Amino acid sequence: MHVWASIAGAFLVFAILLDAFETIVLPRRIQRHFRFTAIFFRSTWPRWTGIASHIKSPSRREGFLAYYGPLSLIFLLGFWAIGLIFGFSCVQYGLGEHLILSGEKITFGKVLYHSGQTFFTLGYGDIVPTNTSARILAVMEAGMGFAFLGVVVGYLPVIYNSFASREIEISLLDARAGSPPTAVEFLGRLGCCPDQNVLDDIFRGWERWCADLLSSQISYPVLSYFRSQHSNQSWLAALTVMLDVMSLVMTGVDGIHADQAKLTFAMARHAAVDLAQVVNSKYSAQDPNRLSAEDRNRVRIELAMRGVTINDDPGAAEKLGQLREVYEPYLHGLSRRLHMTLPPWIHQGRVKDNWQGGPWDRAIQAQALEHPGRKVEDHF
Repeated sequence: MHVWASIAGAFLVFAILLDAFETIVLPRRIQRHFRFTAIFFRSTWPRWTGIASHIKSPSRREGFLAYYGPLSLIFLLGFWAIGLIFGFSCVQYGLGEHLILSGEKITFGKVLYHSGQTFFTLGYGDIVPTNTSARILAVMEAGMGFAFLGVVVGYLPVIYNSFASREIEISLLDARAGSPPTAVEFLGRLGCCPDQNVLDDIFRGWERWCADLLSSQISYPVLSYFRSQHSNQSWLAALTVMLDVMSLVMTGVDGIHADQAKLTFAMARHAAVDLAQVVNSKYSAQDPNRLSAEDRNRVRIELAMRGVTINDDPGAAEKLGQLREVYEPYLHGLSRRLHMTLPPWIHQGRVKDNWQGGPWDRAIQAQALEHPGRKVEDHF
C-alpha cells in the first residue's frame, strides 16, 4: 500500500508541475482535456455565476463577477501548492523513514504536516527524515517551495501588466464609440476624419490590439475572466464592435477603402474563434439576431445623418449577413460562457458616455440653474 501511495504521489506531483508549466510558461493553447487548471475553472466558474444570478442589481452582480478573476488566480496557486504538498507527502509516506523527536508514532497525517513545513521552508525540525530517499525528497520539496514563491512573485505582475495593456484601448473606446460601444457610434464619430490614412492608422491600432488580446489571453487564460473597470465595458464588447465596424466597411462605406479593414477583420475574427475555445464556450443555434432588417435601416439612416454613407445595394445586406455568420456565433458563445453582454449595433436612444458622468453632476447642474452662463452640458 505504501508503494502504491508513492506511485500515486509521484504522478500527482508530475501532473501538477506539468499543468503549472503549461499554464504559466507555455505560450500556446493546450487541447488536452484532462488538465487540473481546466477542471478548476470548469468547476468553480459555473458555481460563481450561479451565485451571481441571485443578485438582482445589475451593477452589483457585475461587481460580484469581477471578483472571480483575481480570486481564481489566487485560489489556483493555492490549489497547486496543496496538490504538491499532498503529492510529496504520499511519496514520503511510501519511501521515506522519519523520526519524531517527541517519540510519537509516524502516521500519514504527521508526514503530511512534515511535507507542508518542508514546502514552505519553516524548518521546525520536530520531524526529521532519516534515510536517503526521505532526505532527497525533502531537499527537492524545499526547492520546489522556493520555486513556487518565485512563480507567485513573478506571475502576478505579468498578469496585471497584460490586463492594464488590454484596458487602455478599451478605455479610449469610451469617447470614440460610446458606453457601451457600438459600431454606429464608432463610424459616426469618425465621420469628421475622411482621410484614408487616418482611418487606416486607427484600424491598424485595433488590429494590433486584437493580436495582443489573442496572444495574452492564450498565454494567460485567466485574463478572460478579468472584467473591465466599468460595468458597461469589456474586452468582448470591444472585440465585437471592431468586427461589426470592419463588416460595415467591407460591405461598403463611401470614401473608405476596405484593404486595412480586411486585415483587421481577419485578426479580430481569429481572436474570437480561438478565445471561444480557450474558455470552452459552446455553439447554440438559438442565439438571437443582433441586427434585424429594421435595425439595419436605422443604422443606415443614423450614419447618413452623420455624414457616413454605407452601401445600400441589394447584395450589401446579404454580404453583411455572410460576414456576421463567420464571427457572431463565437461572440454569442463567449457571451454565454463569460456572462458578458454583447453590445448592440445601434443604441435605442441617447446614451451618456462614461466620461460625461460624475458624482458631482447634480450639484453642478443645480449651481448652473442659478448661473445660466456657466452651463456646460451643451458642449457634450
